Amino acid sequence: MSELVTGEAVALELRPARLPSRALAVLLDLAVAVLAYLAVSMMLVLTTASWDEAARTAVSVATFVLVLVGAPIAVETLSHGRSLGKLACGLRVVRDDGGPIRFRHALVRGAIGVIEILLTFGVVACIASLVSARGRRLGDVFAGTLVVRERVPAARVGFVPPPPPWLAGRFSGLDLSAVPDGLWLAVRQYLARMQQLDPQVGWVMAERLAADLAARTGAPVPQGVPPGAYLAAVLQERQAREVRRVYGSGPAVGGTQPSSGVPATGGTPYSGPAGPPGPSSPTSPTSPTSPAGPSSPSSPAGHSGYASHYGPVEASPVSGDRPATGFVPPA
Repeated sequence: MSELVTGEAVALELRPARLPSRALAVLLDLAVAVLAYLAVSMMLVLTTASWDEAARTAVSVATFVLVLVGAPIAVETLSHGRSLGKLACGLRVVRDDGGPIRFRHALVRGAIGVIEILLTFGVVACIASLVSARGRRLGDVFAGTLVVRERVPAARVGFVPPPPPWLAGRFSGLDLSAVPDGLWLAVRQYLARMQQLDPQVGWVMAERLAADLAARTGAPVPQGVPPGAYLAAVLQERQAREVRRVYGSGPAVGGTQPSSGVPATGGTPYSGPAGPPGPSSPTSPTSPTSPAGPSSPSSPAGHSGYASHYGPVEASPVSGDRPATGFVPPA
């Protein structure tokens, strides 16, 4: 992966083309160019049979320059860096800042390519590509260009689970303005891949990210909240603020959860890495004949599995447990 910086100071991640794919693309382009050159030469031989030797030599040189040098330059200019061979191999020529090439870039690449590809049979181009960190030949160095891969396998985007319902809205007062984008990206990548990590390693990573996030926000991690759940809740709070900023005032993402215990964002509830086990929360026994009601405070919002992952947590009020108002309905 190569990081290029555009004129607007935007970092681009591009994959430079390797020597085998570039060599295959050049061979395809040369094969097409040579076939076109032979076809044009045969036609010129038939049409210039009555000409003198000097005229036929001049036509042959002009044909060589136009077909083997001028045509590739014109094709790269008009196609913005995608010749027939590069199109077949999924490659493209771009500027050093990631933008499309122009005529002067294609002209420099084509002129130097005559020396390092045609006259030396590609030996100089191969050596320069092997020595360069980004696989550039001399034509790319002088033209300020780079051959990159366009067809990159799509990265599998991991699902970021929502936080536990008992943390919904708990971090609405945090100041997230000082948190850099790089830390948000690290938190999101961790949450998306935490199920693939070793439990102990995942717990240590979550603690380190939670400490960095708490240092940026100026508020410590609440007591009893596991680091993974803290990261998921703060990330959801940031997403909720972005939604409110874009779409205006409306239902915030990650608001009050329904009493059924299913997160409002959908999907599977957050299940963080199994870290150091904490003391189990006491649960009150339930009579077999008692009717089904809201879950006990030790298991917020009915998710008793959170206690086994995170240890003891603070109980949050259930929507069904409301204080009496003293209001008596009329008869």
